[in-house]
Amino acid sequence: MADADIERKSWEQPAEASFEQWMDSRVARLDTRRYDWDALKFQADYDPKYRRAQMRYVGTGGTGVAKDMNTIPAGSFTFSTMVIPAGNIGPSHIHIDVEEIFFVLRGKMKVVCEKDGKTWEAVLGERDLISVPPGVYRTEINIGEEDALMCVMLGASKPITPTYPPESPLAKLKR
Repeated sequence: MADADIERKSWEQPAEASFEQWMDSRVARLDTRRYDWDALKFQADYDPKYRRAQMRYVGTGGTGVAKDMNTIPAGSFTFSTMVIPAGNIGPSHIHIDVEEIFFVLRGKMKVVCEKDGKTWEAVLGERDLISVPPGVYRTEINIGEEDALMCVMLGASKPITPTYPPESPLAKLKR
């Protein structure tokens, strides 16, 4: 197989880039990001309690937004921040292919997990983290009085778009 046929890993220096150019391309600064309130707008259009925003840094995550070219290319994971307004919910969903990590930077989040009819929940505060394995439904609820801010990581460069429980009205919506 010729070298040109081998796919370059996202973290490898491109042959045409200097070291400085390559490293500059691996920095995602806050002042070049914006909160994307439209990434999950189809959920908020169904019910305003699902309104939340994503700010992407590495890859485009699991929201299905593939057109964002203002991210560091994902190698082995994606990384974004998410704002969930007070009282709002990240609805129950499942990633069948990847682990998902939530790290609370600000606020108070209740995370409810479900698998095979068993339910578990925990309240996470500032600098608390949960790692949700693949195949486990997860719901995130902002139970605080302020907007919550979380880091979200998914364990693949391009995770499969998550699905909702069959009984959820969101399972029937078109993105």
